Order: sequence, then C-alpha cells, then structure tokens
Amino acid sequence: MSSKEENTEQQGLTDDQIKSQKEVTESYWSFVKHQFKKNKPAVISLYLVILFVFVAVFADFLAYQKPIYTSYNGQTYFPIFKDYAVSMGISKWDPPELINIDWKKLEDQGKLGWTLWPLVTAYGPNEIDLSNTLAKPSGSHYLGTDPIGRDLLSGLIHGSRISLSVGFVAAGIAVLIGVLLGSLAGFYGGTTDILIMRFVEIMTNMPTFFLIIVIVAIYGSSIWYVMAAIGLTGWTTDAKLIRGEILKVRNMEYVVAANSVGLPNMRILFRHILPNAIAPVLVSGAFAVASAILIEASLSFLGFGVKATTVTWGSLINLAREASNAWWLAIFPGLMIFISVVAYNLIGEGLRDALDPRLRD
Repeated sequence: MSSKEENTEQQGLTDDQIKSQKEVTESYWSFVKHQFKKNKPAVISLYLVILFVFVAVFADFLAYQKPIYTSYNGQTYFPIFKDYAVSMGISKWDPPELINIDWKKLEDQGKLGWTLWPLVTAYGPNEIDLSNTLAKPSGSHYLGTDPIGRDLLSGLIHGSRISLSVGFVAAGIAVLIGVLLGSLAGFYGGTTDILIMRFVEIMTNMPTFFLIIVIVAIYGSSIWYVMAAIGLTGWTTDAKLIRGEILKVRNMEYVVAANSVGLPNMRILFRHILPNAIAPVLVSGAFAVASAILIEASLSFLGFGVKATTVTWGSLINLAREASNAWWLAIFPGLMIFISVVAYNLIGEGLRDALDPRLRD
C-alpha cells in the first residue's frame, strides 16, 4: 500500500475505529485458539497431520534403496543428496556407473566403509525383488511386500507424499475458487450474485466423482490433472460459506467508513471484509483435504488415478485385488487412509467448535 492510500484510509477510519477493529480481531482469534486447544481429539489429530507432513517431506531419508552417507573406493558419497542434485540438473554421478549401482550388494561384499542407511527401511518404493513377492510381514520387510516384491512400508511412506500433496493442492484450488466467486457474489450482489449462485447450483448438482473420472480419462493419469480435477469440482461449499459471511460483514461500521472515503472496492473487499469473513472457510478447507485424499485413493483404486509407476495409498490397495490372500496389502494402506481422513475431519470439527461464539466460556 502506498503512503497516500494509507493516509486516505487512516483519515476515513478514526483511531478508535481502527483500534476497535484490531482488538476485536485479536480477541476473536485468541478465543478460537483457546477453544481449539480444549478439543483434545482435534489437537491430537493436528499432531498426527504434522507427523504425516514430516514423513512426506523426509520420505527419502526414512525409506530408500540408497544410503544417506557412505564411503567407497576412498571417496565419500551422499547418494540421496546426489540423486536430488542430479534430478535438478546441477550435478552428475562421477563415475557414471554409480547411477544404478547396488549399494546393498556392495555393503554385503564389504566394499563400503561406514554407511548410514535411511532410518526406517533400506528399500525404495519402486525397488522390485521378484524373488521375494507377496512376502508376509517379517524382520526384513516389516509390513510385507506386494506382487512384484516391492516393500510395502516404503510404499506407504512415499505414498504419503502423493496423497497429502493431492489433498493440500486440491483443497487449495477449491478454496481459492470458492473464496473468489463467493466474495464477488456477496460483495456486489444483484446480477453478479444471481449469475454466480446459479452457476454454483449447477455445479452442486453435478455428479462430482464421475465428472472427475471423465476429466482424468480425457487428459490422462497425471497427478496434476487429478489435483486440478478434484479442486475444480469441489469449491461450491466454500463459495456458499464465504458469500453468507460477506453478506453479514459488508454493512458493519468499519466497512461503511471505508466506503465513505472512496476506497476502491477491491481494497475494501480483500483488506477489510474478507479477513473477517474467512473463518468458516478454514473449517471447510480441513474437510476438503480429507475429501480430496479419499477421492484420490478411490481413483487410484479404480485405476483412474496417477500413473501406475507412482506409488499411492490407493494404488497399494488396488494391488490387493490381485492377491486376495495378502491381507497386509489392504489393511495397512487402508489404515493410513482411515487415520489421515479421520484426523482432518476431527481438525475440521475442532475448528468448527472453536469458531462458534456460543461456546465462549
């Protein structure tokens, strides 16, 4: 904001009005934080989500077929970091034969010095071992293997990246579209409101899941298309919520004061109205993440999700159809989906209760 615009705004809103608005906002969010902390299931779920995010971010350091650190032929190597650098095009493997070298075999042959392996398991999500297919959970494969010998635990760890990424990005797209359209409808009203809300009603009555399948079937099995398809079909609830909140806020004193000094409509909407109307969308966003994770898992289970070479929780469950006796292929991925979806739903319920002024002590 320029100094001129700042001065204009300060002239339109008295010091008492500005102070009152800030105090109300700070008091409200302090109340929300206090109420949320009282909801133990929601707090525990929040910690679980943080744990899932940590696992997703550091998946390669928890489960991978290459060591974190080792020494070979008198040289020190950091294979996982090297893979990152090579994938970004800023480095090359030297000598080139190290690209596909079997580090575990070298260790068994005693050719490696002190080696630090990933902290959970030394198997990659796409590491195939045809001599060890459908192995039951054991000391070497803690959660068993799939029909082509891939380690299930490694697949779950790396699958969290895809599942959580789809959840966050798809929900973000839905919230962005919903907030934008809902804000315009609630703020301008009239013809704008009628047109936008009729479009919302049309989208609401569409069979969302089948529409997503059609989009993915047309454009291909790509994680980006899956994210976009889920996000572009899941924004209607956010639009309704934000519109309702803006209709309540737009006639408040500080908004009238901002209008009286001729501030631009977009500044009034996004600086004064939206920050005080966004709270219910936070609740909807938490539920949207859970819904997106479940939809992605359903798509992958049906074969409409990401590419077959990409490991996701849904694709791991899909493998259980080929091996009905391998109970671990259905139980463990299903448990991860269940825990993550329930966690986000509990967070959403915790936020919903925390944002309810009727629960004020």
